[in-house]
Amino acid sequence: MQCTPYREALSARLDGESAALPAAELDEHLAGCAGCAGWARQAELVTRRARLAPAPPVPDLTAAVLAALPRELPGAVAAARARLAATALRLALLAVGVAQAAFAWPSLTTGTAAMSAPVHVAHETGAWNLGVAAAFLAVAAAPRLAAGALPFLGTFAALLTALTVADLRAGHVHADRAVVHLLVLVGVALVATVAWRGRRRRPVPAVARERVPA
Repeated sequence: MQCTPYREALSARLDGESAALPAAELDEHLAGCAGCAGWARQAELVTRRARLAPAPPVPDLTAAVLAALPRELPGAVAAARARLAATALRLALLAVGVAQAAFAWPSLTTGTAAMSAPVHVAHETGAWNLGVAAAFLAVAAAPRLAAGALPFLGTFAALLTALTVADLRAGHVHADRAVVHLLVLVGVALVATVAWRGRRRRPVPAVARERVPA
């Protein structure tokens, strides 16, 4: 009679697993087979010794592992700060665009402007200011447009600043009227910042990085 299936079933019983043979059949075989009975006693002894053997001492590495962990993830922190800064810039540009549009609206609807300008001049001024406001709002909605809008807005801001300073010195404009133009300068500065940040994050193409042999 082959004893291997019975010994496998006995080993499964010692390990607390389900045996492939019925318990009554296994006990009947052990009662009639001296070899399997001796094997069962040795297996029980080895199993008991293994279960009662003291566990080897294991050093507590918790402190060492925690000390080796980085205090913060520089990449994740930098990315979070970049997203926060980009959001703040877009919200500030949105506020400037809305304020600029509100400043242009009276000239478009009533045809009146500061310093008693004619109706058509007031309309032109309102349309111009509203166009600048639309540019600010467009960059706030799509920051990728900042680089394209910057030449127009930057030129306008530079000329407006130079002319306003000259008019202030000549007494052609009051200071309270000139202060309103600071809104345009703030908006242009925000657009320039958005454009600079977009250019800094833009990856260099692989073809441009490769050195072309002569």
